[in-house]
Amino acid sequence: MRKLVYYVGLSIDGYISGPGGEWDFYPLADDMVAWINARYPETVPTHVRPHVGMAAGEPNKSFDTVVMGRGTYEPALAADVTSPYAHMRQYVVSTTLGEINDPSVELVTGDPIDLVRRLKAEETGKDVWLAGGGTLAAALLPEIDELIIKSYPVVAGAGISALSGEFRPTLFTPTQTETFSNGARVTWFTRS
Repeated sequence: MRKLVYYVGLSIDGYISGPGGEWDFYPLADDMVAWINARYPETVPTHVRPHVGMAAGEPNKSFDTVVMGRGTYEPALAADVTSPYAHMRQYVVSTTLGEINDPSVELVTGDPIDLVRRLKAEETGKDVWLAGGGTLAAALLPEIDELIIKSYPVVAGAGISALSGEFRPTLFTPTQTETFSNGARVTWFTRS
């Protein structure tokens, strides 16, 4: 069975971005960028790949499907990119977006839990990447099998929380950690 994996970057205080969607305050380092490109190449947007030395046909290693909320999808639209992850199946969960003018991106206006359960039940395929945002992640918390948290050594002070929902304590067990020269750390957690 496929897993739903929330792979996301966070500030020390738990924000995935600033109040206006900013994420450029995360300190990046060459060793971390190289690691992301090698370990999770599918998380690099299709239109960004040539700029970071990745081949257009770089194979997906962990994920073949991405689920994202409107706030995660909109930065691509602002850059006139309607299919940010053309190398994967793409689902945008939103009740307010209206429509998506790209046949390779499916708009989901219904219950995201139903979508994720259907995707996880598929007999073949790689895992499903939950790319954000915080409200969608909170709604999908019952279905999240694994967290991969990129923790950056910076305090945002305000912004979009990694999980913005009701109080719902859910235990996860850390299983692995990688540390980088910028002080960032990637930790894998599995549902307990």
